[in-house]
Amino acid sequence: MTAERTRRSEKIQMFDDVAKLLVGAGYIYFVSYKGLKSKEFSDFRNDLAKCEAECHVLKNRLIRKVAEANGMDALAGLKLTGDTAVIVGKGDAGQVAKVIETFMKSTKDLIAPKAGFYDGALLSKNDVLAIAALPSKDALRAQLLGLLNAVPTGLVRVLNAKVSSIVNVVNAYKNKLEKEAN
Repeated sequence: MTAERTRRSEKIQMFDDVAKLLVGAGYIYFVSYKGLKSKEFSDFRNDLAKCEAECHVLKNRLIRKVAEANGMDALAGLKLTGDTAVIVGKGDAGQVAKVIETFMKSTKDLIAPKAGFYDGALLSKNDVLAIAALPSKDALRAQLLGLLNAVPTGLVRVLNAKVSSIVNVVNAYKNKLEKEAN
């Protein structure tokens, strides 16, 4: 009876740990890794850690049960099969998607996205790859700043052009008057 209680408490602890992991995540990516060597998987995890993301191998059934228990309905309906690595984090989801895409290319599709979960919505494999194709947050911020800076600069140029054209007309009129006076 004691061994059974111990196993049950271990399962409850594992369920709680996975719940903390999934419920507290800003994004979740699911990838297959079948055929990947342990060294490659370790390198993959290290690159994810640089992006402040964690990679865990979890049972598909456990993921579904945690999602059901925590009101993550879209995730609970996801049918995961085969080997699944779960990538979670709170930082830039785009950077992590880029790491997945890079490893997908370098390992000849041994690592491949299965799905994702972001802001309560389920993401397809293609959605994950589309996120990887987006510019980084810093690049998007720089583009936005450039756009915001371009508007006042353009306005100043237009206003300067109008003022200088008025000055040119007045100056030409003054020169005409001076010639007529001579």
